[in-house]
Amino acid sequence: ATAEAAEALVSKLTLREKASLCSGASFWNLQSIKRLGLTGPNVSDGPHGVRRDLGSSHLGLDGSAPATCFPCACTLASSWDPTLAMLVGEALGRECLALGVSVLLGPGVNIKRHPLCGRNFEYFSEDPLLAGEFAASFVKGVQSQGVGTSIKHFAANNQEANRMTIDTQVDERTLREIYLPAFEAAVTRSQPWTVMCAYNRLNGQQCSEHDWLNNTLLRGEWGFEGLLLTDWGAIANRVKGLLAGIDLEMPSSAGVNDARIAAAVRSGALEEGVLDRAAARVVSLYLKSDAAKAAHASKEEGKEMHARHHALARRAAAESAVLLKNDGQLLPLGAGSGRVALIGGFATAPRYQGSGSSKVNSHTLDRPLDALRAAVEGGGGALVYAAGYEPGHAALDDALIDEAVAAASGADAAIILAGLPDEFESEGFDRSHMRLPEQMDRLIAAVAAAQPRCVVVLSNGSPVLMPWLGGVPAVLETYLSGQAGALALADLLFGAACPSGKLAETFPAAAEDCASHAHFASNPRRLVYREGLHVGYRHF
Repeated sequence: ATAEAAEALVSKLTLREKASLCSGASFWNLQSIKRLGLTGPNVSDGPHGVRRDLGSSHLGLDGSAPATCFPCACTLASSWDPTLAMLVGEALGRECLALGVSVLLGPGVNIKRHPLCGRNFEYFSEDPLLAGEFAASFVKGVQSQGVGTSIKHFAANNQEANRMTIDTQVDERTLREIYLPAFEAAVTRSQPWTVMCAYNRLNGQQCSEHDWLNNTLLRGEWGFEGLLLTDWGAIANRVKGLLAGIDLEMPSSAGVNDARIAAAVRSGALEEGVLDRAAARVVSLYLKSDAAKAAHASKEEGKEMHARHHALARRAAAESAVLLKNDGQLLPLGAGSGRVALIGGFATAPRYQGSGSSKVNSHTLDRPLDALRAAVEGGGGALVYAAGYEPGHAALDDALIDEAVAAASGADAAIILAGLPDEFESEGFDRSHMRLPEQMDRLIAAVAAAQPRCVVVLSNGSPVLMPWLGGVPAVLETYLSGQAGALALADLLFGAACPSGKLAETFPAAAEDCASHAHFASNPRRLVYREGLHVGYRHF
């Protein structure tokens, strides 16, 4: 019915109006056709929180609306619980409705081909089955609320270096067995409202002009019924893109590409039926969005919703934590832990989400220092704190290490918060190595030598090296655990919750051990996936 209504509306549009629907009106809004009552929906970055731009920055990096920051995909996948992903998706859908967002730009379902990819925190797994299970459940959860999703980045976008220009060369078997199944699962099982094409070329063709990828495979074999849009600025040739199935270019082209589309129709280079189909898919999105807004109009969402979602974020963080080591059953520490030394700058400035377009303006943020102090003192103990490192950069500072050693040696147990600061991993660049900051490695080794009852808690979006692993009895991987991660950490360390998560990716002993290493970010123009199927655990 929606498709038929959309086609009826498109039949009333002029050529210019139809062409205008094929690009955005602004950075986050689609075009409106006021004479027909069509109001362009708003789309927003995700996927672990709604980043609704309030207008102070067209990128939405500053001045975005407060929202719940849930654990990132790297964290959530470690729960191995797709139902949990669906619950998080439902909560995100509700927040989208409350913020007037029609499509959440996520989830990211690209495969973690190599641990140094800077955006791995935003992806689920190196395993296509696991990634597909989570993608399908996440999409189903969000869309159950009448809000669309946009699975991304289609396809074979597995590094940040030269992501806008690189030509990834992947044989069809590897594509179908490794890099495409997660997209296929989401499409065939949950029908996302939109799919977002990647910046890169695939086997010589831009993903935004790839007829086999978009028409033959996505729409033909998989039966995708929704709208195919570009990543922001990913269009190369707008008319070729339209022929290859790209319905919507984002953001606005300021009318330039609209005119090119119209001119191509007038000249006969582009059949008007192709434009009509694209316009109808865009209008279908408008109609779905309008229906969801009308259903939501009578609901009031505010502090009560945020409280529920904060509790869900806490649960998700706890269920996703992975206990990497626990010699002598040091954990849980228990309520009567005596004097506990908490060490690490992340105690006051936690690393709880990734950097780049997914960064969320959390409506609240729990600090580990507060949460752990409450847990220790609630059990009759005492907590002492030492920074150990500056959380923004973790530059070398022997005085901070000495202070931490003194605090740990005078305590009954020590908790060290370590991981990767924002500047070490982000969208836009890949990591150059797997090491923690040198200050953190030195800190952990020194504290462990002074305090044998030592727990290391990691906050990172991708695998790291642990040269000190043999010298510490307990290691807890929490990844990027969202705004309620500190409360979840207290639950985990003191026995209120069990760290039952499992790794969704391989932690290699060295980056060079990965089969893809010699062909990861190694050429600025053309990259051959010579490792084939040997991705992650399949190689080891």
